[in-house]
Amino acid sequence: MKFESPIVPRVSRQIMVGNVPVGGGAPISVQSMTNTETCDVEATTAQVLRLQQAGADIVRISVPSLEAAEAFGEIRKQVDIPLVADIHFDYRIALRVADLGVDCLRINPGNIGREKRIREVVDKASALNIPIRIGVNAGSLEKDLQKKYGEPTPDAMVESALRHVEILDRLNFQNFKVSVKASDIFMATAAYRKLAQMIDQPLHLGITEAGGLRSGTVKSAIGLGALLLDGIGDTLRVSLAADPVEEVKVGWDLLKSLRLRSKGINFIACPSCSRQNFDVVKTMNELEARLEDITTPLDVAVIGCIVNGPGEAREADIGLAGGTPSHAVYIDGQPSRKFKNENLVDDLEKLIRDKAKMKAEMEESIIVKS
Repeated sequence: MKFESPIVPRVSRQIMVGNVPVGGGAPISVQSMTNTETCDVEATTAQVLRLQQAGADIVRISVPSLEAAEAFGEIRKQVDIPLVADIHFDYRIALRVADLGVDCLRINPGNIGREKRIREVVDKASALNIPIRIGVNAGSLEKDLQKKYGEPTPDAMVESALRHVEILDRLNFQNFKVSVKASDIFMATAAYRKLAQMIDQPLHLGITEAGGLRSGTVKSAIGLGALLLDGIGDTLRVSLAADPVEEVKVGWDLLKSLRLRSKGINFIACPSCSRQNFDVVKTMNELEARLEDITTPLDVAVIGCIVNGPGEAREADIGLAGGTPSHAVYIDGQPSRKFKNENLVDDLEKLIRDKAKMKAEMEESIIVKS
């Protein structure tokens, strides 16, 4: 399958979160957030490293106090992935984490107090080239907007965002991105679509508080998928009441499904039926568990019978089409060999790993020559 996407991305400015470009045609980055106690430096550092290993491009950490800010500084020393500090109300926390090496401040200018305090944070961010994320959430709109609109609405969220944008504009600070998150899919998508036409800064996508692993994944896929299909979105976080590593996996699966990014194995697998000539579900479960460490992009088709098997297998880098008494294996669209049920998963794993290694070496060779 050729890795091309027909999606036309919205034109946006580019900012840098550490060494990760956001907006301006850069690949859509995948984010997650730690759910450990930030002051537990060991646990939070371990979770950041797990998120990085899972494929996160950026990790956000809540910093609710000056004590947590000092812990953030210790975490910063132990990891090299870009870190965002999530801060509310206390401008002193923002100033401190800026000195400790934060890569982005998630802070709404309007909720940290007087103009003098806002200016101090913006001046510090400007001096150290630290971007800011304006993060509007339907559950925490300003009281006057709640009164004006009666309830959270897309217009209320956009108005809130533009208030914060106006503050940064007035202070001549353009190094920022914006999010307008809601747990309601229709509210969030409407707000993002409206805001996308009004500003050219990068947009951070999210369906906030989406739910547990299964329900939250479905809601996020619908909401974020709709926006991404419109070309809206420069970075995203899938918000799940689950292990944050799952957020990263779902984020990548979303982007891979839309051919917006490629990382690791893209499995094409049938749901299986009585025509299957091997246990497709068991085979897939084992392969996914064994091959999570592979980062080289590969399309792998695992189809249980000869009805759709050969066609799907020919379109993949590696394809398996179930047959009797043995199963046909295709490599780069061509019949290659036969596998039997005995040792099927072991044989497939070895073949996939060999193919991934060869492809990675070829890509590295091309880079060196260029």
